[in-house]
Amino acid sequence: MRIAIGSDHAGIDLKTYLFEHLNGEVNTEIIDVGTTSRESVDYPPFCFAVAELVAREEADWGIVLGGSGQGEMIAANKVCGIRAALCNSPYFAKLARRDNDANVLAIGARVVAPELAVEIVDCWRETGFSGERHARRIGLISAYENRGRVEKGSLSATNERNN
Repeated sequence: MRIAIGSDHAGIDLKTYLFEHLNGEVNTEIIDVGTTSRESVDYPPFCFAVAELVAREEADWGIVLGGSGQGEMIAANKVCGIRAALCNSPYFAKLARRDNDANVLAIGARVVAPELAVEIVDCWRETGFSGERHARRIGLISAYENRGRVEKGSLSATNERNN
């Protein structure tokens, strides 16, 4: 298992904590893309780096950390093929993996205590994708993402069928 992890200055302490937790796991390689200090930096480059490693299959999963986790999730989701989920509880981590096959986990370091973050990450790692009806939905998301633009009325037939 290869896990890419990145953070801005707000997430550096949580990143270090999670790195230490994951580093001792058997068959787990951690790829740290930065940052390496508490000096203020912009988060998008670190999130893009994590997401690109996952998209290129150089990492199995990614973890992005920042103050709230929201911006980090948004930035990671800009990379084609990424399904990043902001998870501030183990329950959300379970749903994100089980139902959405999320491949990047975002956590807010100013929102989640380190011990809870470990629970979230462990739940994330232990939960598999259920497939079933969720695979069809992820397929719809991927098809939309690959199409690259919105056409007028393009969603109406899908919305009518699923209501």
